[in-house]
Amino acid sequence: MSGLIGFWSSHRAELAALVGQHVLLVAAATLVAVAVAVPLGVFASRRPRLAAPILAVANVVQTVPSLAMFGFLLPVPFIGGVGARAALVVLILYGLLPIVRTTIAGLRSIDPSIREAGVAMGMTPRELLRQVELPLALPSIVAGVRVAAVVGVGSATIAAAIGAGGLGEYIYRGLSMVDTTVILAGAIPAALLALVVDGSLLWLERQMSSRRRTRSPRAAAAGAVVVAVLVLLTSGVAAWRATGAVVVASKNFTEQLVLGELLAQTIEREGIPVARRLNLGGTLICDRALLTGDADVYVEYTGTALTAIFHQPIQPDPATVFASVRELYARTGRTLLPPLGFNNTFAILVRGAEARAKGLKTIEDAARESPRWRAGFGYEFVGRPDGYPGLAKAYDLRFPAPPRVMDLTLSYRALAAGQVDVIAGDATAGLIKGLDLVQLEDSRRYFPPYDAAPVARAETLLRYPAMRLALERLGGRISAADMRAMNYAADVEHRDIAQIAREFLAAR
Repeated sequence: MSGLIGFWSSHRAELAALVGQHVLLVAAATLVAVAVAVPLGVFASRRPRLAAPILAVANVVQTVPSLAMFGFLLPVPFIGGVGARAALVVLILYGLLPIVRTTIAGLRSIDPSIREAGVAMGMTPRELLRQVELPLALPSIVAGVRVAAVVGVGSATIAAAIGAGGLGEYIYRGLSMVDTTVILAGAIPAALLALVVDGSLLWLERQMSSRRRTRSPRAAAAGAVVVAVLVLLTSGVAAWRATGAVVVASKNFTEQLVLGELLAQTIEREGIPVARRLNLGGTLICDRALLTGDADVYVEYTGTALTAIFHQPIQPDPATVFASVRELYARTGRTLLPPLGFNNTFAILVRGAEARAKGLKTIEDAARESPRWRAGFGYEFVGRPDGYPGLAKAYDLRFPAPPRVMDLTLSYRALAAGQVDVIAGDATAGLIKGLDLVQLEDSRRYFPPYDAAPVARAETLLRYPAMRLALERLGGRISAADMRAMNYAADVEHRDIAQIAREFLAAR
């Protein structure tokens, strides 16, 4: 707790800015949602035949995962792109359903005799709506606004994936940096903000009408936010394990899914049952799963393990890094097996057309263009000691504005679409070829080695000696070209990952 308080104290200016961004996003989106949803609800309540289709469309929007929605809007002109604009559109869409639904319910619950009395007094339909119906339905409408606002607080954390700011920046950064303190630095204020929003609107609802006072879902709303954070932290780490099965895990990007499937099929060839727990979120989740026994093996990168998991200083020599990481893993009851054969280092990428037109070949060439460029980097690259701060110093990068912080996978498409001008991707990413991107040479050898290697629980290897021998035989057999080809097949050709892995193993 003292570490968390110390983090907040040392980052108070940044924390205040992120809270302000979060509040502004939620407030703006909720206000626009109210302005759209209330008239839509009034219209639907007047025309019952149209109410069902309107609610059906709003329900469909709610079923689309928020990160998928952000990704879909990224290349859309005017309403898409990187930053707060696309985030506002998504949050507004998510806020429509509860407000429309409660507006319809509130208006339909009004006693018909009240309307008849208004008509008898000579009120026009507009006067009846403004002076009688809306005031009576207002408590119900505010209840919908409460739901929309609390949902907005939670969804706004995911908006950080496209560089919209907010408290989600801390959550994503902490997951990438394997730092629980940073995760909590964003998660706790987000949960408190949800409580404050819910409590304030509940008080307003009760002040409006004591007749329609209902039981408060405040605890449920707060619980939902906390549960959402916990799900983010532990997504995919199942509590149930197949008896006797080796659990193969992976992180949540294409290359990791391919490598996880390669490990699983290699182990299965030895007659050992395997349970797959792929797409677990990030380095923190996989590392913790291995420590707690929820997973038995996954592929890690030596540079990531050195700097992000064990927090050791950067070392340039691959053999030294591997030896250091292997020893650090051994102290925690885990074994680092031989490298698979490729180094997935950070790749500084630019659009192919621009690289060819300007003759850009190295990061030094990019440094000359940086005063006119917009940069977009993933959370891990921005926060890690071997990431952007050191790179900017090593190459004297001078961007006119701070880099946009976004989800790594989305950054490739943001670069191709012209939303940003330079990103830090993975050297083996299939989208480099698929989107005509060019990797700039690290001529000053800034980045440490990131050799991919399986890391497994030592007790699992002792229980299954054949598993260890099989994974050791896989060592050195996957080149960088092989990995790029498999990633390309998955990302660009949209082929089945299990089949990609099966074909690769069959050819070896």
